[in-house]
Amino acid sequence: MFTRHLLPRISDELQHSPAVALLGPRQAGKTTLALEAARSIPSIYLDLESERDRAKLAQPELYLSDHLDKLVILDEVHRTPHLFPILRGLIDQARRSGRRAGQYLLLGSAALDLLQQSGETLAGRIAYLELGPLNLLEIGAAQLDTLWLRGGFPESFMASGDARSLRWRQNFIRSYLERDIPQFGPRIAADTLRRFWTMLAHHQSGLLNVAHLARNIGVDAKTAQSYINLLCALLLVRRLPPWHTNLNKRLVKSPKVYVRDSGLVHALLDIESKETLLSHMVLGASWEGFVIENLLSCAPDNVQAYFYRTSGGAEVDLLLVWPGGELWAIEIKRSLNPKVERGFHAACDDLSPQRKLVVYPGTESFPMGHDIVAMPLAALCQELASGIAVTP
Repeated sequence: MFTRHLLPRISDELQHSPAVALLGPRQAGKTTLALEAARSIPSIYLDLESERDRAKLAQPELYLSDHLDKLVILDEVHRTPHLFPILRGLIDQARRSGRRAGQYLLLGSAALDLLQQSGETLAGRIAYLELGPLNLLEIGAAQLDTLWLRGGFPESFMASGDARSLRWRQNFIRSYLERDIPQFGPRIAADTLRRFWTMLAHHQSGLLNVAHLARNIGVDAKTAQSYINLLCALLLVRRLPPWHTNLNKRLVKSPKVYVRDSGLVHALLDIESKETLLSHMVLGASWEGFVIENLLSCAPDNVQAYFYRTSGGAEVDLLLVWPGGELWAIEIKRSLNPKVERGFHAACDDLSPQRKLVVYPGTESFPMGHDIVAMPLAALCQELASGIAVTP
């Protein structure tokens, strides 16, 4: 029902790389997108959570050798890390016979470092792409509030009502805690990790203080750090790093932490409706995280994201660094009449960014003085999706 912005990228990578890994959290739409990308080419699909499909791979080299002329889609590939060395051999075999691209499309619910736990990489043979939940360009600016409240997981976004959407997200969280997360590491008590995840939602957009989080749930700092690492690897939490330069400033060095999908933030905090959200203390932080995730999902892969903060109060919510070194300083405001504070001006004096932008929930762009431009979220997403840094 949605045209995913990543579809052309997948098709392009399949024409140039033997294997493509599509990573993203469960229920983000990876399988639907993969089948769409393979619609016009000979392909077979194997769900590695299905006993029937796993049985086909009892002797994987023999089975896959019979399908070297097709694109093989392997869903939930992180469940079978022993396949990686076999895939490498088959890719090299196909190369020798003249087929150099479009052999395997691997779908996984974990980030790159978890896929590499197999001990066998496909270096030089694989391209990695990340699919997150739906973004604003994929569903249209008219549904911004619904996307913000319910988040971008398709089933949650398309639910028949807010209550049904919240119930889906609560079931999603429970499934992750009880079924999916134990696949990736030592057994973690579901109620402990839920409390930890909920604390992160309360702390949305705050500086990461692992020791404080650890004390609040009664574990040591090393254990709390492992929880953070796991949720980040599962693409459920983002650590936004601070920008470090040689400026003669005392810079904040801790990352900021975000639960990546706004709908999960609201589900963890039991926020069902927009009215409840508008009166909740997480309102501003939720909007900030929502804006950041949408912007980063639309930005080119080679654009790096940071925040900037000094002990003197200079601050930029989001600093985008383009490959040529161009800086975009972005302030995020939840107001139809946004005001820029002194901290943003001070940060811009420190950084001298080429673009100074304020993202707000309105529908028109307008200048604010001091070379600052206020822009709607959809407009900046569209500009980033073009992939070109344009200095005014």
